[in-house]
Amino acid sequence: MKFPRQTIAALAVALAAALPGTAGAETMDEYVLTHGDELHIYVYGQSDLSSRRDSSDTAFLVRPDGTLSFPLVGELAVEGKTVREFTEELTDRLSEYLRHPQVTVNLVRLGGTRVFVLGEVRNPGMFTLSRSHRLLDAVGAAGGFTQYAAKKNVFLIRDGREDRVEKLNFNDYLRKGDRSQNVELHEGDCLYFTSNNKIDFSKDIMPWVYGWYYVDRAVKDR
Repeated sequence: MKFPRQTIAALAVALAAALPGTAGAETMDEYVLTHGDELHIYVYGQSDLSSRRDSSDTAFLVRPDGTLSFPLVGELAVEGKTVREFTEELTDRLSEYLRHPQVTVNLVRLGGTRVFVLGEVRNPGMFTLSRSHRLLDAVGAAGGFTQYAAKKNVFLIRDGREDRVEKLNFNDYLRKGDRSQNVELHEGDCLYFTSNNKIDFSKDIMPWVYGWYYVDRAVKDR
């Protein structure tokens, strides 16, 4: 079973208050790019290839499909790469046309990753995470755990698919510093914090998704 794509879009409208994640921020070079990010790109000595420092209109946008278009090199797959990785790739691609290009990439506006946080959290729902897109950021956006949350058994449903469920032990991150449990989240992921170590996909997950979808449709159809 997979969440309809229109459901994700509807939730973004229904939940107008998007809360940015604040914990676990990476350095800018290690920031993982996502759709909606806007970049100023400078190629030394090549003003026709560079953003203008005094104008946001010349920023390069990471499109919804995760790509970015740049002069000379054309389409580049950007989403999922760090700023450093993208800078290195663009430099390498430009070296086919320019002699020893010097490229600088600055992030001027953040996009966001929309995720569901359900179950034993204080404010379950859908949230847009910016800057950092990890489990801890999602927990913070949802107001933290309730006293009943079984932090040793956190379910992560990737891409809204019942056949892509992972179980995480978030206690290992909180108490032992195991960073592998503070996973990076992707668009449409769902975190479910159980109280009894079990999950009923149709009961615990789908009512939220379809509930928000129909609320949004009702508002639009007025």
